[in-house]
Amino acid sequence: MKRDQLLRELRKIAKEQGRTFEFFTDSGKGSHIRVKLGDKKTTIKDGEMNPGYVKLILKQLGVS
Repeated sequence: MKRDQLLRELRKIAKEQGRTFEFFTDSGKGSHIRVKLGDKKTTIKDGEMNPGYVKLILKQLGVS
């Protein structure tokens, strides 16, 4: 899964759950971005992500 695909999924999840979704490209270092889903925040790298990394991101954002 690429980062753009993950961002689309997170936007969809936020809309379904009635939570806010924001991402900040100026807050991360290099090609990383900061993502906020509701009151939870995390950093996402650019490029291809393995399933374990995607699962970690979802857990950090409180998505089951």
